Amino acid sequence: MDMLIEDILVLELKSVKILTDAHKKQLHSYLKLANKPLGLLINFNTTNLSKNIIRIANGDISSFL
Repeated sequence: MDMLIEDILVLELKSVKILTDAHKKQLHSYLKLANKPLGLLINFNTTNLSKNIIRIANGDISSFL
């Protein structure tokens, strides 16, 4: 877990050629273990950052919003 924002959002920051399922599973594991509702997986090794941000939810997040 790279950053925790407002005790709700987990940021996982990467600088890799391609984000893989292993990266997504890693973030999902962090969310479950820390009991946090929402995570963003961000890859900075790209020319188009907006296409390299993946949102992952851990169950129902409506109670946190």
